[in-house]
Amino acid sequence: MPRWRALPEELDPQVREFAQQLRRLVERSGLSIAAVADRTGYSKTSWERYLNGRLLPPRGAAEALAEVTGTDVGHLGTMWELAERAWSRSELRHDVTMEAVRVAEARAALGEFGPAPQKPVKAGRRAGAARQERREEPQGPEEGADGKVRTALRSEGAPVRTGLPRPPESPDVRAKAIPLHGPGGPGRRRRTAVLFAVGAVGALFVAVAGVLLLGADGDEGKVAGGTVATPGVSTTAAPPAGVKCTGGDCSGKDPEDMGCGGRHATTAGSATVGSSYLEVRYSKVCGAAWARITQAVPGDGLRISGTGAGARTESGRVERGTDGHTRMVAVPGPGQASACATLLSGRKGCTVPRAPAPAEPGPTG
Repeated sequence: MPRWRALPEELDPQVREFAQQLRRLVERSGLSIAAVADRTGYSKTSWERYLNGRLLPPRGAAEALAEVTGTDVGHLGTMWELAERAWSRSELRHDVTMEAVRVAEARAALGEFGPAPQKPVKAGRRAGAARQERREEPQGPEEGADGKVRTALRSEGAPVRTGLPRPPESPDVRAKAIPLHGPGGPGRRRRTAVLFAVGAVGALFVAVAGVLLLGADGDEGKVAGGTVATPGVSTTAAPPAGVKCTGGDCSGKDPEDMGCGGRHATTAGSATVGSSYLEVRYSKVCGAAWARITQAVPGDGLRISGTGAGARTESGRVERGTDGHTRMVAVPGPGQASACATLLSGRKGCTVPRAPAPAEPGPTG
């Protein structure tokens, strides 16, 4: 019986209930974490995080665990939806709290630097400034002997007498400036030559573009139906590192030897036959599928069959241990193959296709 760590105290009640339900399913099945990871296609590290409440499992992982343990997928999916909404609310509250903490810290840090204190002004300086302001106040109009008011206004352009010595006038340096070239100077000729060269290059570019668009009159530039001939581009992507076959080249070969298992494979169908667990393993990068059985006994047989015209069938038998798999058959998609098992006890069964779950790196193929 696995021993679990205490769930985090800050965990939402609905997320806590969902994590406890996952633990009960694993305990009732009697499987280890490594066995759960091998059968569901999700890594052992991920399941440790899911079961300890550190991370909410994706819906595909919860559905895979339900199939492995014989639990109703719909009921467990309903609990997952409630836990997912609670998890999202918790993350939002955490973000708001952290933002408030950062704002408070910023305000506290800025509060340490208050407004700069004003420097005291000495009495002597204050009195001198007051006298200076009085001297600078504009004088009102003066009344002459003839009774008319004299103003300080002067006609435009007339000099204003201030009683102060006039500064020496700056010499006019414009007369000594270097004269610009006239309309026919060398600067204008250079600009005209540059513009002419640019125009010639532009005309040449237009002519070359017209020739390329029109093309030659020979058969090489003509395409039936008025379409434009384009060079063929290969859309076949190179397989990932470690993958040694794709499509029909994988038929009849071992998935482990060809690098098609592990993180490149997902469970496309499953069934429980007796006490054994039967799967259809599908690799998208290899374009092939194979049958895998666990908790079997030596002598149990299994078979993988493709669908459609020209489909192949591969059979296998558990030689030793409790696990076994067949060789691969090429299939166009995850729902194009089925697996069947015939146990020594006489029990028989075949897989039921299901939607593939998002694959995480797993320990085996």
